[in-house]
Amino acid sequence: MEDTPAANLRRMLLGESIIVVPGIYDGYTARLALAAGFDVLYMTGAGTSMSRLGMADLGMATMNEMADNASMIAGINRSIPLIADADTGYGGPLMVRRTVQEYIKGGVASLHLEDQVQTKRCGHLANKELVDEDVFISRIRAASLARDQMPHGDIVLIARTDALESLGYDAAVGRLKKAIAAGADVALMEALTSIEQMKAICHDLAPTPVILNAVPGGKTPDLTAKEAEQMGFKMIVFPTLALAPVHEAVLGAAKYLKDNGKVRATDILAKGPRALFEVCGLSELIAFDISAGSQAFQSNA
Repeated sequence: MEDTPAANLRRMLLGESIIVVPGIYDGYTARLALAAGFDVLYMTGAGTSMSRLGMADLGMATMNEMADNASMIAGINRSIPLIADADTGYGGPLMVRRTVQEYIKGGVASLHLEDQVQTKRCGHLANKELVDEDVFISRIRAASLARDQMPHGDIVLIARTDALESLGYDAAVGRLKKAIAAGADVALMEALTSIEQMKAICHDLAPTPVILNAVPGGKTPDLTAKEAEQMGFKMIVFPTLALAPVHEAVLGAAKYLKDNGKVRATDILAKGPRALFEVCGLSELIAFDISAGSQAFQSNA
């Protein structure tokens, strides 16, 4: 097995412990998650849409916008696998192929494709519309073929179904089983609504690894990573990990400034701008510049 981010992720999936993955959406939140010690990252589509477009997660982010964001995040640390939302693949089989190619070229370790219509929405919103099963399987097959055609195309393919709400558990499992047969490596049933379903899905899809998408306040019961592991999940993703704290912190800080005409004191601000920049590689960047013979930062910064 090659030493690529995708190969590293495959090794993790073969391990005994559950993989705990924080949801991030830009370079800054990725750096913060890395500083906390995580060894896998997840680029949330909702977060990408909200941060890059200022738009809710209603399928408005294009393939280019998603792939560009994923490539930038993956490039921060090439040894850390990045799992990235690829929505519906952004079109028919040819567009799915292009999506997979762009994600692979960008260094993404894994992507997930879903069975919603092109005008999709967040998986924990109501009244999602689905494509026919054949269309979904065609997306997965196109992604698998595209991967096989790419040099070093070892990207991990995740099949996601949103069919539970409208078609029921058995039909949703059936879709995932066919997606696995078409080339998916990992399965994700979005918006599980009960502990019984959560226990059943891992058993019914074994030995394929199954992801739990953990959205506090969403449709799925809240579990700890340990509880998810005991049920048989191989990975637990927390897509709103960065979104929710940023919402609360920035809105609170903005209201404080509006009301008081000054910024509220915090520990990080008290340390000065350098402390803010350090998490984004300030010292390493300066050291590299000096090692290349530049005089720009000889007196430090």
